[in-house]
Amino acid sequence: MKKTLSAVALATLSILPAAHAQGANWGGINPATATYVILSPQISGNRSLVSAGDYQTVVKALATDSAGAIKRRYPKATIATDPATPGAIRVTPSLTAPGALLPWAKFSAGLSLKLPSGQVVNVQQNFGVLEVYNHRANAANYIFDQLAKQLP
Repeated sequence: MKKTLSAVALATLSILPAAHAQGANWGGINPATATYVILSPQISGNRSLVSAGDYQTVVKALATDSAGAIKRRYPKATIATDPATPGAIRVTPSLTAPGALLPWAKFSAGLSLKLPSGQVVNVQQNFGVLEVYNHRANAANYIFDQLAKQLP
């Protein structure tokens, strides 16, 4: 099977952040059994791609689906709702929207995990609009599952 340059580039981009996340010092925390709190998602880029009403739906999906991805990655992890939960890893999902919704446009998504020690571990990946569109209703799940795979 012949791989295109973009497929090779995407594979490379998905491997590089994983090495960074896995090499991070988790301070004795086992991410598989840790407690996570999902904080308000951060969205940047062209926000005018969605209406104000849809924007709130997108924000909610980013929070819900990032929590779901962590739970699928680590079934024994706990997802807490109180940001003041002692010892919890605070997770901020992020999305940087492209300038326009064109099939070849790219956007980035990420998870910033603040460990109880204060250290921050970031995972990020670029996605093609068409790639994500193909997942339709499961697009946010797909994105955050890809990011969660980068965690140790």
